[in-house]
Amino acid sequence: MRKDFVFGKQPLVEAMKAGRTFEKVFLLKSASGEFVEELFAYCNERNLSVQRVPMEKLNRLTRKNHQGVVAQLALIEYYQVQDIVAHAFDQGEMPLLVMLDGVTDVRNLGAIARSAACTGAHALIIPMKGTAMVNADAMKASAGALQSLPVCKVSSLERCIRELKNLGLKIVATALDNSSLIHDTDLDGPLCVIMGSEDLGVHKKHLVLADEALTIPMVGEFDSYNVSVATGIVLYEVIRQRSKTVPPGSRDQKLNP
Repeated sequence: MRKDFVFGKQPLVEAMKAGRTFEKVFLLKSASGEFVEELFAYCNERNLSVQRVPMEKLNRLTRKNHQGVVAQLALIEYYQVQDIVAHAFDQGEMPLLVMLDGVTDVRNLGAIARSAACTGAHALIIPMKGTAMVNADAMKASAGALQSLPVCKVSSLERCIRELKNLGLKIVATALDNSSLIHDTDLDGPLCVIMGSEDLGVHKKHLVLADEALTIPMVGEFDSYNVSVATGIVLYEVIRQRSKTVPPGSRDQKLNP
């Protein structure tokens, strides 16, 4: 039994009362009753995924008496997007957020977090489902960035994009077609950058919500950059364009455009 798991109804309730953060909850398919209703209410409020699984799956996770429920503890705390944006504005800073759409490799997740932290991003936004988990490998690849950079986990990227636009952020997404070159795109202002997976890119329903699509110049035979490399390039262009202002967290440094 791994130490990052909590199993059994009462231990899980106690962990929730203690304010522990979970990465995922595995619940027996046939489970029902008051406990299940309370569990789903708790998880929905915190954008926490609950996965209905057969008994065999739970038995593989632990040989202990799990009572039909096993929860994986999160390695980090998760934040609310609205709180991150509000805090940035309160500090007189231009919010800079990075949203990941379909990035499933944990090493890419970690490397992106590192680039985001180095370029003064305020937070990383990931969906509840269809994304890399913040596990030990991701933490290692981030070189500690995931312990300092706020991460927001949301139930719907589409809804989050709409909320960010209402909060005054410009949304830009990377794309290969019908897009502007990165250096021709205005990135100097409150901003959220959407990065897609290397094979599928940003989902169409998210791309149409973006204020602008951008592309990074390339030569050679490859179709795209590695997503973590592409994120670093985009974020560097952001701070290059913002060079007249000092990026968050780097007030004692000067940027050379």
